[in-house]
Amino acid sequence: MELRQLRYFMEVAEREHVSEAAVHLHVAQSAISRQITNLEKELGVDLFEREGRNIKLSQIGKTFYTHTKLAMQAIEHAKKQIDDFLDPERGIIKIGFPTSLSTHLVPSVISAFKEAHPNIKFHLRQGSYHFLIDSVKKGEMGVAFLGPLPKSEPEIASHILFTESILALLPINHPLAERDSLYLSDLKKDDFVSFPNGYILKKMMLDTCKQAGFTPTVSAEGEDLDAIKGLVSAGIGVTLLPESTFHESTPRMTVKIPLEIPEVRRTVGIIKPKERTLAPSEELFYRFVKQFYSRLQGFQ
Repeated sequence: MELRQLRYFMEVAEREHVSEAAVHLHVAQSAISRQITNLEKELGVDLFEREGRNIKLSQIGKTFYTHTKLAMQAIEHAKKQIDDFLDPERGIIKIGFPTSLSTHLVPSVISAFKEAHPNIKFHLRQGSYHFLIDSVKKGEMGVAFLGPLPKSEPEIASHILFTESILALLPINHPLAERDSLYLSDLKKDDFVSFPNGYILKKMMLDTCKQAGFTPTVSAEGEDLDAIKGLVSAGIGVTLLPESTFHESTPRMTVKIPLEIPEVRRTVGIIKPKERTLAPSEELFYRFVKQFYSRLQGFQ
C-alpha cells in the first residue's frame, strides 16, 4: 500500500468523480484508476460502487475512508512538525475562534504576533464552541480561543487569559434603559434575542435566567453578533452578551447595563491538546498569547 494510492483514493472519495480528482491532482485519469484498482486488489474488497460514469464509496469503502482520513491527518501533522522544526519562523498555525471573540481578541493577538514573527502564516477558522473543542482534539487545529473555557475535557489543556462580565443589552427606549444596573429578574417579562440552540452563548443566557428564577421567552434568533445587536436595536427584544463584544462601541439605539444580581462572569482563554505536542510554530504562538495577556493585565 503506497501513500500515493491513499491520496488518490481520498481525492476520488471526496469528489465522487475520477476525472475531477485527476484535474485537481494534475495526473492522468488512467493513472488514478490504475492505482485505485491496485489498492482494491491488495485489500481484496471493492472500495467504490460504479454505475456508468458515477462512482461512490461502498459500505466498506466508507469505513476505509474514515480510517484513511485519520491516518493522512497524522502524516500531515508529522510532516508539518518536521517542516516547522527545520524553521519554526516559517510555519503555518491553525487557529480556531468563536464569533464572540472575533471583533477584538483575535485581531489584536494576531496583529501583535505577526509584528514579532512576520514570516509565520495563519489558517484561521471561526466555529461553534463544541466544533472548536473537537477540532483541537482531532488535530485539525493547533489551538483555539474559547469563552468560557471547558471544565471537563480531559483531552484539552486550557489557560485563562482574562475573565469578563456578562451585560444586558436593551433597546434605548426600554423602560429600564436609564438604570445603572439591573436585577436580571427585572427582564423576566421581556422578549429575548438569542443565538440558536447549540451555541454556548444561548446556553449561558438560559442558565443565567434560570439562576434568576425564570425561563426567557425567545422571540428572535441570530447566528452572529451583528444580527443579535441589530435585532435589539430594532426593539425586537433584550439580550445578554459578554463585555468584550462591546469593545469598540455600544450598538446604536441600545444601552448596555451591568447585572447586579446575578453577577455573571465568563472565562476567556486558549486551549490546546493535552497529550499531543504542538508544532514549534504553534507552541511559539501559544506562549506568545499567554505572555501577551500577562503583560496586558500587568499594565492595567
